[in-house]
Amino acid sequence: MSSRKPYDYLIVGSGLFGAMFAYRAHEAGKKCLVIDKRSHLGGNVFCESIDGINVHKYGAHIFHTSNPEVWNFVNSIVPFNRYTNSPVANYAGRLYNLPFNMNTFYQMWGVTTPEAAKAKIEEQRQEALSAMRAAGVTEPRNLEEQALLLIGRDIYETLIKGYTEKQWGRKCTDLPAFIIKRLPVRFVFDNNYFNDKYQGIPIGGYNILIDGLLAGVETKVNADFFENRSYWECLADKIVFTGKIDEFYDYRFGKLNYRTVRFEQEVVDRPNYQGNAVVNYTEASVPYTRIIEHKHFEMFGQSVYDVPTTVISREFSTEWQDGMEPYYPVNDEANNRLAQKYRELADAEPNVIFGGRLAEYKYYDMAPIIEKVLQLDII
Repeated sequence: MSSRKPYDYLIVGSGLFGAMFAYRAHEAGKKCLVIDKRSHLGGNVFCESIDGINVHKYGAHIFHTSNPEVWNFVNSIVPFNRYTNSPVANYAGRLYNLPFNMNTFYQMWGVTTPEAAKAKIEEQRQEALSAMRAAGVTEPRNLEEQALLLIGRDIYETLIKGYTEKQWGRKCTDLPAFIIKRLPVRFVFDNNYFNDKYQGIPIGGYNILIDGLLAGVETKVNADFFENRSYWECLADKIVFTGKIDEFYDYRFGKLNYRTVRFEQEVVDRPNYQGNAVVNYTEASVPYTRIIEHKHFEMFGQSVYDVPTTVISREFSTEWQDGMEPYYPVNDEANNRLAQKYRELADAEPNVIFGGRLAEYKYYDMAPIIEKVLQLDII
């Protein structure tokens, strides 16, 4: 790349997409500058060390993939541990295993065989189907109807309805059916949430992964691209942008909607608060969606008691407003139409690469981000 500018790439945002792109570009001999408006690198995978516990500052991040190339790559940067995501749901003080499996069905109905569980679910599915037919409805019109057809009323009302309405800030009857098209339902005693072949947490936390990806790359924190945009744009031939796509275009067509998460973090003076990394609170009267106990991501068995304190985070889902951190795109029809207008502008940009949840207005897990950047041609 022939240029008189000091950098080949200015990378706006040091989260997983930005850090991964910087790694690939640096490997290819490109000169990169990574900037981030926060006071630290790593975006939402950043961990804060408290009492020797790596606290997932912006919510739980659990790496999982079935792609051996992706798994081998991240483990070449930092070894991953054997953490297996097995969340528990708390409804009115009763505990249920997730995802829905034979443990859940036993806890719900006392059934002990797959045949008995299937019969119970089918009975409730038929009740939902009959109610829809009586109302002249042939296809689920919303998330509630879809869930009732998939799993029946007991599990829907106990484990789905309250949690989903807190998560999205909307009634299930106002949410599109596609959100819940594929509910994981297993007729085996298996609490592993993911079906992927590989999963785990970087040993020592995600900061080690980010530091490894950014080794040898120039970085600058407390640097807001939009506060001095013309200056930053003059520094590099190309820009890799990982922020909000609507903000990049100065909200030309209007603002996209996002969901955000507020955290109440607490250091608890006991070694083990809830016995699990993730406990969802599924009743509507509990204001938070879940409690994360961070030490369980990296401390297993008796080692949990080697640290006398623990750190928990209560998560509260809310609608994004200016000044808040956007977390999730709201991929309903109206927002997707608006996002497409911004994507068409982005597609016409010869020297800007848009990547990640906010820049693409698309929900991503971590592994697909790694896979996507591994496949990019860095020129």
